[in-house]
Amino acid sequence: MQKISIDALARQQIAAALAAASGRAADTVFGGHEKVLRQTVMAFKAGTKLSEHQNPGEATVFVLRGCVRLRAGKESWQGNAGDLLIVPEGLHSLEAEEDSAILMTVAKIHA
Repeated sequence: MQKISIDALARQQIAAALAAASGRAADTVFGGHEKVLRQTVMAFKAGTKLSEHQNPGEATVFVLRGCVRLRAGKESWQGNAGDLLIVPEGLHSLEAEEDSAILMTVAKIHA
């Protein structure tokens, strides 16, 4: 059994994102590319975007801190700390409206 403080990791990743030239930082806490399930704490400096991309499978975004906006086509959803956003299939993007941290969960679809 392994125990991880997601709250502490969110604080750490926000600090790393604020110091990074890219304005973002991430740490995979469970799984990885070789697993079906992957959970990653990602942090973003306000105004930082993840450009439009395709889902590798089913995905959710749990907002740990701050405020983010998820966009898919002409639709968008705002997520604040404590909100769970279900990532729609297809192309989507994410933007941090404030300094933010999320827990991204992805279950890859095997072809």
